[in-house]
Amino acid sequence: MNYNWPRLREFVIDFGRMLGKNPTESVLFAEGGALLAALVAVDDWLPPEYAEPHPERYQQYLLHCDSQERFSVVSFVWGPNQATPIHDHRVWGLIGMLRGAETGERWSKGADGRLQADGLPQRLEPGDIDHVSPRTGDIHRVANAFADRVSISIHIYGANIGRVKRSIYHENGDVRPFISGYANRHCPNIWGIQQII
Repeated sequence: MNYNWPRLREFVIDFGRMLGKNPTESVLFAEGGALLAALVAVDDWLPPEYAEPHPERYQQYLLHCDSQERFSVVSFVWGPNQATPIHDHRVWGLIGMLRGAETGERWSKGADGRLQADGLPQRLEPGDIDHVSPRTGDIHRVANAFADRVSISIHIYGANIGRVKRSIYHENGDVRPFISGYANRHCPNIWGIQQII
C-alpha cells in the first residue's frame, strides 16, 4: 500500500507557517487544532512502522521535529488496556485522535500538594482534538479506551518532546522526573528525498 506522506508534509509546512506568526496560545490552539483536525480526518498517511504497538507499553514514534525544535509531531500507539502514568508536559500540546479511542483524565494539585481529579474523564474518538498547556491544565493520564484493539493518536508539542525534562506524579504527591524519548528505529522521510548511490 502507498502511504500519503504528502499529507503529513503539508501539515508540517502549514503548522510551521502558523507558528512563524507568533500566535497567542488561544490562536495556536484554534488554528493549530484545525490543521490537526484536517490531518487526522483522513487515515491514509501513517505507515505501519509508526503504528506498531508494543505488548507491554504504549509507543511514542517521532514523525517530525522542527529544525528549531519549535514543535514535534508524534504518533502515540496504544495496545489494548495500555495507559500512561499521571504526567505533565511543560510545553503546550495538541492531541488528535486518528484510530480507535482514548480516555484522558486531568489532574491538578490541591492546597496540600496532593493530586486531585479535575473533572470527569474525557473520551476522544477519531477526529476529536484536545490540548494541554502549563497555563490551562498540563497534568493528565491517558489510556486506550479499548481492551481488544489498538488506538492511535497524533500529538503536536511545542518542543522536541522526546528531550523535555518532565514529571510523573503519584496521587500521594510524590513526583519523579523523566524524559520520554522515542520508540523509533529510524525516522520517516516525509520530504520524499531519495538517496542517490
